[in-house]
Amino acid sequence: MSGVLLWWALHDVRPATVLAHARNASPAWLAVMVILATLTFPLRTLRWRLILRDVDGHRLPLTPLWHAVAVGFMANNLLPARAGEVARAFVANRLLPVRFTTALASIAVERVLDGLVMVGLLALGVALPSFPRAATINGVAVARIITTLGIVFGCALLIALVVVHRPAVWLALLRRVLDRLLPPRPATRLAALADGLVAGLGVLTHPGRFGGVVAWSFVLWMVNAASFWAGFRAFGIPVAPEGAFVLQGLIGFGVALPASPGFVGVFEAVTRVTLAFYGIAPDLGVSYAVTYHVTTFLPITLLGVWSLSRTHLGLRELRRGEVAPA
Repeated sequence: MSGVLLWWALHDVRPATVLAHARNASPAWLAVMVILATLTFPLRTLRWRLILRDVDGHRLPLTPLWHAVAVGFMANNLLPARAGEVARAFVANRLLPVRFTTALASIAVERVLDGLVMVGLLALGVALPSFPRAATINGVAVARIITTLGIVFGCALLIALVVVHRPAVWLALLRRVLDRLLPPRPATRLAALADGLVAGLGVLTHPGRFGGVVAWSFVLWMVNAASFWAGFRAFGIPVAPEGAFVLQGLIGFGVALPASPGFVGVFEAVTRVTLAFYGIAPDLGVSYAVTYHVTTFLPITLLGVWSLSRTHLGLRELRRGEVAPA
């Protein structure tokens, strides 16, 4: 699918024009764009530190968390099917006193909050006058898509809240169901897995920490949107700043599903479609997409490779770790 989307994004654009737009882009604004996009990863680390705790409920050291985040996003860029999410939990399990499943559940909490914040900012961008009211994706109004996404992520958060506030009841119910459906050994393993996942949702029971996580989520996605806006300025794209919320949101949901390494193809196709809403020509839109993707891909990938070397792990171990800890 990613290959098909990449072909569609590039099939009718002129390579010479795409390169010309990239050469004419402002180096200063490109630098701002890359710095802002890279800054989101330390922000993710600070937010994750609020969510994840060790087995005794204590705060975890920042440096190992950073290594796990950097390795995870590097793996997303180099391995298929969003393997970086699992690799991040694997590295956290290797470097810190946390269970693999607990780390994985904490990442799921992040994703739900990311989805809700992006939906909110996307809705704001669509509600403002700069967004064309007739915009559709495959014949479906963008406003309807936003509403559906908001309901999905809102329901996910509601379910997590229900489970985490009465974990013993839900875990006991799950164990009874597993005992009826499965032999003792796999039932026990799945029950232990569920227990670790519920532990990763613990931040939802602490209003202060949860409020901090929400605040960091808004900071993170405002900075990320600012990087898209800086790219607009670099390429002279006449799109209002709130257009960055729309582009960010549609890209975020476009790459949410398992895809090729680095989300190649999906990123370019979604960017081209989104900028076309604002009347941006395909050549310019594709040039922006490719330049943004390549220049923001490199820093976190190199940082992740460095962090991986510091953890004394390798990509081969990450691939094995995708299933071994579970």
